[in-house]
Amino acid sequence: MIVCVASKNPTKTESARDGFQRQFPEEEIEIISVSVPSGVPDQPIGSDETYQGALNRAQNAKKEYPEADYWIGIEGGNILHGQEMEAMAWVVVLSHSKIGRARTAGFFLPQKTVDLINEGYELGHADEIVFEIKNSKQKMGSSGLLTDGLISRKELYVPAVIFALSPFKKIDLYP
Repeated sequence: MIVCVASKNPTKTESARDGFQRQFPEEEIEIISVSVPSGVPDQPIGSDETYQGALNRAQNAKKEYPEADYWIGIEGGNILHGQEMEAMAWVVVLSHSKIGRARTAGFFLPQKTVDLINEGYELGHADEIVFEIKNSKQKMGSSGLLTDGLISRKELYVPAVIFALSPFKKIDLYP
């Protein structure tokens, strides 16, 4: 089974690999990573814009690597709740005939991080400033930083990948 991940980010590719392997344990999974545009701002705001980014990534990966069996887009975004901000991500999986989609759990960001995002920083860059680290997007992400490593970015994404694959496993329920 060839799975094309619409990102070169190792956290996203490993999340896709883990989710597919858990849903299809009998299959040999080959992961292909491609860098494609999301068509949304670097820091999507709102569930709809974030979903659109994941969908666009999956569709663009399908155009870039049409010989795959599945294409997966993962897009992190933030949802405003008054002055507060929730971080989450959408996962979209395409096959030649179906679509699967799921959202990760959401969690609220600290005000210092929200302030930086409101100034125009992407979440990963805001985390680097607040937590004084480098390259958090390819490591633990906000979820790992806020939970002292208990829930890494990969661990946040994998359940959504698994749920997004439900239509491909329960084909009688998702015709």
